[in-house]
Amino acid sequence: MLLALIPSAASAADRGAWAPNVSYATNDTVTYNGSTYKCIQAHTSLVGWEPPIVPALWGPVQGGGGGDVTAPTVPTNLHVTATTSASITLAWNASTDNVAVAGYNVYRGTTLVGSTANGMLSYTNTGLAASTSYSFTVKAKDAAGNLSAASSAVSATTQPPTIDLTPPSVPANLHSTSTTSISVTLAWNASTDNVGVTGYDVFRGSTLTASVSGTSAVITGLSASTAYSFTVKAKDAAGNVSAASSAVSVVTGPTDPGGNGNLPKHTLTGYWQNFVNGATNLRLSAVPSQYDIIVVSFAEMDVNNPGGVTFGVDSGLSAALGGYTNANLISDISQKRAQGKKVILSIGGEKGNVNLGSASPNVNNFVNSMYGLITQFGFDGIDIDLENGLNVANVTSAVRQLQQKVGPNFILTMAPQTIDMQYQTSAYMQLYANLKDITTVINVQYYNSGCMLGRDGKCYSQGTVDFLTALSDLTLQWVAPSQLGVGVPATSSAAGGGYVSPAVVNQALGCLATGNNCGSYKPVAKYPDIRGAMTWSVNWDASSGYNLANTVKPFLVNMP
Repeated sequence: MLLALIPSAASAADRGAWAPNVSYATNDTVTYNGSTYKCIQAHTSLVGWEPPIVPALWGPVQGGGGGDVTAPTVPTNLHVTATTSASITLAWNASTDNVAVAGYNVYRGTTLVGSTANGMLSYTNTGLAASTSYSFTVKAKDAAGNLSAASSAVSATTQPPTIDLTPPSVPANLHSTSTTSISVTLAWNASTDNVGVTGYDVFRGSTLTASVSGTSAVITGLSASTAYSFTVKAKDAAGNVSAASSAVSVVTGPTDPGGNGNLPKHTLTGYWQNFVNGATNLRLSAVPSQYDIIVVSFAEMDVNNPGGVTFGVDSGLSAALGGYTNANLISDISQKRAQGKKVILSIGGEKGNVNLGSASPNVNNFVNSMYGLITQFGFDGIDIDLENGLNVANVTSAVRQLQQKVGPNFILTMAPQTIDMQYQTSAYMQLYANLKDITTVINVQYYNSGCMLGRDGKCYSQGTVDFLTALSDLTLQWVAPSQLGVGVPATSSAAGGGYVSPAVVNQALGCLATGNNCGSYKPVAKYPDIRGAMTWSVNWDASSGYNLANTVKPFLVNMP
């Protein structure tokens, strides 16, 4: 469950050329495109986090591009060549030392709005307001990162708005792509005059339900097993609205998708450790009642059966507990289930894996071996915590087949790392898209992460309420609130970084649900259906007298 630590601040180290997927410490220096940069925040690099793109992580080193500290000469004759109601086009004369110039920066007031390559002596600033005056300057830059002084400023006024009286064409092929008991996902073809379209309004009956910029929408807050009729209209910047599309009728899913059974609306999930690592050793019967979902960690890869998994009480744990057996664990699981708790078996963890890289015979072996363990021990389902490779197609097939064998009360949870939820096309997001109709909750591991990007594109440091809310808000663009949980370490010893007190966990949950009592980051919407919280682990929580369970569970109970 624990991840590799992000390096802490250290003395400067020359790391050579910048590269993705490398851990950098504060004050490390790298070269990129002939310039030198110093690390501002320790992090593990990703594609798209190149030094010039993420100033929150990298700062340029003056004179770090080969020793040149001489700024280029100032561009001259900055002037306006064209205006529209939303754009201004500028041109200028090249810097007189044009051989050394690598390009030009264009500023609107003091804000950098664009850059051009050497020889490109014009720029169009778009997205401006109509009938508005703007002031521009331009600076030359060289490969070493030196900037010239600003050119003389030039002012220009955009043209009045263009009045368009022609409504957009009607969107076509409105259809449902998926449903849950409380939501419907719709999609449609773009209006054929899409250049002028700024968005779409979705109507449930005659009621405006959603306004979106793309050609899909998730409509939430619906009732289970209920038929609804939807239409969609295109709209443009002038306020024109198309006629309504053809209506589509959709029936929501049954009350209990994802095997939720008697689980409360807001759940607390905890991992029970089937190994000894310094945390309190516990029989499963000792897990307190505050935990709604107990995740037994972990199943092991069966090296003699490709795709297969094995599980049994760890010998070290058994010895530490004075002789804890499989039969004891089976009895404890039965008791917890009788109390209304869900007990599931996790695959993966920091070092664990399952061999689902091939479809045959691996998927069949996984389904049969996991179903055997579920039947033997009485598990309610599984948790996917694969941190060392994820074959989306094969895992999807395996989980679908397993759910069909177990039945409608099958519990499916996932525990992706923070970085797995940074973008919609990640492997975990693809897996969720394939399995969201049977997913109970995704508990994102908001720890051992370093600095990560929130929904606003800013890099937030772990171990803060803003980290929990900004990154949850990012994921809630794609995951239903009722299927997202906030994963945190139970104590500072439980993870290498990212610990927050239980009170901060409650603050983050309350902020996400109500928009109140937030830190500096405030989510773009309120998510009253946020599913709850998860902790690694129950054993570490026991070492603090169950401070997390005793603090967070009452808060979840009192949430609307």
